[in-house]
Amino acid sequence: MSALPLNIHSVAQVRALDADAMKALDISAYALMRRAGEAAFSALRSGWPMATRIVVVCGFGNNAGDGYVVATLALAARMDVTVIALGDPAELRGPALQAWQGFCSAGGTTRQWQLELLRQAEVIVDAIFGTGLSRNLSVELQVQVHEINDSGKPVLAIDVPSGLDADTGAVMGAAIEAHRTICFVGLKQGFYLGEGPNYVGHLLFDDLDIPLAVGNRVEPVARRLDSTAIQIALPRRARTTHKGQQGHVLIVGGGLGMPGAVRLAGEACLRVGAGLVTVVTCNEHITTLAAGRPELMCSAVISGKELVRFIDQADVIAIGPGLGRGEWAQSLFTAVINSDKPLVVDADALNLLALQPIKRGNWILTPHPGEAGRLLGSRTQDIQSARMQSAHEIAQRFGGVVVLKGAGTLVCDESSTPGICDRGNPGMAVPGMGDVLTGILAGIAAQCGDLSLAARAGVYAHAVAGDMAARHGERGILASDLFGHLVSCVNP
Repeated sequence: MSALPLNIHSVAQVRALDADAMKALDISAYALMRRAGEAAFSALRSGWPMATRIVVVCGFGNNAGDGYVVATLALAARMDVTVIALGDPAELRGPALQAWQGFCSAGGTTRQWQLELLRQAEVIVDAIFGTGLSRNLSVELQVQVHEINDSGKPVLAIDVPSGLDADTGAVMGAAIEAHRTICFVGLKQGFYLGEGPNYVGHLLFDDLDIPLAVGNRVEPVARRLDSTAIQIALPRRARTTHKGQQGHVLIVGGGLGMPGAVRLAGEACLRVGAGLVTVVTCNEHITTLAAGRPELMCSAVISGKELVRFIDQADVIAIGPGLGRGEWAQSLFTAVINSDKPLVVDADALNLLALQPIKRGNWILTPHPGEAGRLLGSRTQDIQSARMQSAHEIAQRFGGVVVLKGAGTLVCDESSTPGICDRGNPGMAVPGMGDVLTGILAGIAAQCGDLSLAARAGVYAHAVAGDMAARHGERGILASDLFGHLVSCVNP
């Protein structure tokens, strides 16, 4: 087993990598399949070391061949192996046919579908469909997939959970809910998009001993975010540094009755190391904000005209948390948008932007799927079903850097390979979490001066802090719980 790579690929790219690997290694497709089966069997033994009864469900193509290799190895290990063939294995082709013939030569036999067989298993191996699935499963196959999911048995999916589109993460009628997925050659983008995160389970990877140089020939469609961005954006400080060298952030928001959003954004900004943070809000919230976090400088304005002097002093401006959409909000939004300062735009500021769209280069836009839909004039479900395309379209239409929030948050601009965050957890789906992210992004941007780098570093730090806050359970996390962990996240 290998560590998960940073590069993420499309199905077409993985197939190209397969072909390049066979040429570079001078091996056959069957030999590569043998390696995949051996890796899958190793994942089975490491994941469930005490299991002795397995059921391998084999489908119709090369993924079935991987399953037959696993079954053959399990027979050699004297395990109790049942193979359910969903199609006639004699109709398999190429390496998959060879794998079935090898299984038969080892004394293996196949069974037809019976629900009772699943109940006898300690582990089920999903070898039904791989990356070649292009249409919805038949009604019969959907029923069988649901029966596997409802069996209560842990499932190891080979390469891709069957029924999941490996490019989009769409569920093709029904999909296997894997406990573990062992992926080969390249990470598939569908693991991180659409419904993919709900079906992959714990992801394992094996490069099948393909040389790194072969993999580097194909430019990935995206890269997983990691701590490298934090290390570059926030290097160790000089002993003689002072707060004036760490950036001044202006946070604009907190309309009447909504002081919490700017309070969260402001403290997050401080927690990632911004030198100075000024919060501009409505007058009713000043006392509460100053008492709750005295390190914040808090001021009130009644119009965008009064905001100009604060804009002039700032290095980075974050606008949107708790802003509202009324006349006061519109006045402040206009003043900020008309400035030339680097911006982080979130929440109601994104909704105002959707009403008067402009394009500029020096901002980070942080929509959740609903806000992204308003920016593009699309439905939320359309955004979720095409997250990568939606992020690209927002970047093309509005410029700058786009952070499309959600499971598998995307960081996208017009020139760089997109970043995908595979950290974070469902417990972070709570009020205020986006406000904390806004503050993190603005605070890092003020220190490093690079919006694209700040977006990648900030999204990763936010997600990791969320995972640290969830160590004792995901349900019940508060956005402010991240504050206790952000300091360690930005000091790797």
